[in-house]
Amino acid sequence: MNWITNYVRPRINSIFSRREVPENLWKKCDECGTMLFHRELSDNLNVCTNCGHHMAITPRDRFTALFDGGVFAEVAVPEPLTDPLQFRDQKRYPDRMRTAQKTTGEKEAMLVAMGEIGRTPIVAAGQDFSFMGGSMGMYVGNAIITAAETAVTHRRPLVLFSAAGGARMQEGILSLMQMPRSTVAVQMLKEAGLPYIVVLTHPTTGGVTASYAMLGDVQIAEPNALICFAGPRVIEQTIREKLPDGFQRAEYLLDHGMLDRVTPRGRMREELIGITRMLLGLDPAVAGDLPAPEPASDSAEAKTAETPDERPDEDAKT
Repeated sequence: MNWITNYVRPRINSIFSRREVPENLWKKCDECGTMLFHRELSDNLNVCTNCGHHMAITPRDRFTALFDGGVFAEVAVPEPLTDPLQFRDQKRYPDRMRTAQKTTGEKEAMLVAMGEIGRTPIVAAGQDFSFMGGSMGMYVGNAIITAAETAVTHRRPLVLFSAAGGARMQEGILSLMQMPRSTVAVQMLKEAGLPYIVVLTHPTTGGVTASYAMLGDVQIAEPNALICFAGPRVIEQTIREKLPDGFQRAEYLLDHGMLDRVTPRGRMREELIGITRMLLGLDPAVAGDLPAPEPASDSAEAKTAETPDERPDEDAKT
């Protein structure tokens, strides 16, 4: 037996022909540590199949699952000044923006879209926490105003998904000015008599919580989402007391009257369909997202009412 031909050569071929396994096929749950296959996780809307932990999801993926058939139209948002303060820390602000855009594939931290959920036309806006922590800058302010104006123009409710670490420090006072601007945008909806529904996701903090994220007609949150102005660690250091378990989490805020619902991501679409149609004074959505059945005609009703016993006897005819 030739050991070079029968052993060495196949061994060398197996080493050099070995396919590299992509590193993003599996993801570890931050809560329970379970390794989750990426397709299974994506099909479950980035919710752990073992413990139900809600991981981050991009607005684009969220809208694909939210709108009927995954079809929606993006709404253009006016571009603000690129670097109004010429801010620089370890990096220049434009460099940080380019890095975030390359990493996420998105232009900015908020996406505005129009579409239908359960045959109900809505306008939706979603923040992307993976884009510089979903921080609220001038673009986010422009996006909220654009979403509100679009909703008023087309007479549609506005559904906003918040996820942010607060104001964007690279824009300084200009970022903080988005708080009153967004509040005015919400007031436009209220004066037009249109519903404004907020879905608070993990985390929603800082100036976002202090403005448009807590002004909804209906406040919904995803399970275990952190919702606060100042974080629990800051509060503990300030008051020098131990905070209650689950403090500033969605379930705690629901128990203390700051939220209306805590709804898992998998049931969020049905929840929003029911709430929007109720606030618009529409009939409940038809199960299965099908149009309402046409009223049965008299002849059809007569045929349906017939039973086998009531049909003419074929033997008698013959």
